[in-house]
Amino acid sequence: MNLSINGKEFTVADSPDRLLLWVLRDELGLTGTKFGCGVGICGSCTVHLDGVATRSCITMLSQAAGKEIRTLEGLATELPDGSLELHPVQEAFIELQVHQCGYCMSGQMMTAAAFIEGNPNPSEAEIIAAMDKNLCRCGTYPRIRQAVARAVEIAAGG
Repeated sequence: MNLSINGKEFTVADSPDRLLLWVLRDELGLTGTKFGCGVGICGSCTVHLDGVATRSCITMLSQAAGKEIRTLEGLATELPDGSLELHPVQEAFIELQVHQCGYCMSGQMMTAAAFIEGNPNPSEAEIIAAMDKNLCRCGTYPRIRQAVARAVEIAAGG
C-alpha cells in the first residue's frame, strides 16, 4: 500500500486493517505520534489526514491510503538549506513552555495546527472547544489555550 506522509511517498506491506499509529511508529519510525489510550479518546496519537485532525490509534491503514498524512515530524517546514522553520504552533508551545510530561503534546500541537489552519482568527471560546477533546495528564490546559492563541498571532505575522 502506498502512503503519502509529510510530503514523501512510502510503500508498506501491512494489512489494510492494521492501525495507522503502529505503521507510523513501528514500520516507519515516525515516533512523534504517541500511543496513549488506544481508543481515540485522549488525542495523543493525532495526525492530519488531508488536513483534518484524526486519531491514528483508531484509523485503519486503508482509511489513510490516498490521503496526505501529516505527522508531528512534518509540522515544521524544511528550508532549502536543510534547516527547519517551526510551525507557529511549535513556536508558541516552546515560547510559552507548555510541555510538562510530554504525553499529550504531539496530539495537542497537531490538533491546534489543524484548527488554526482552518480558523485563522478564532475566539477564545472556539480555541477551548477545539482543544477540548485532547486530554492532558498534567493539567496544562491554561498554557495550551494561551499557546494556541499565541500561534494564531505568530501565523498572522505577530
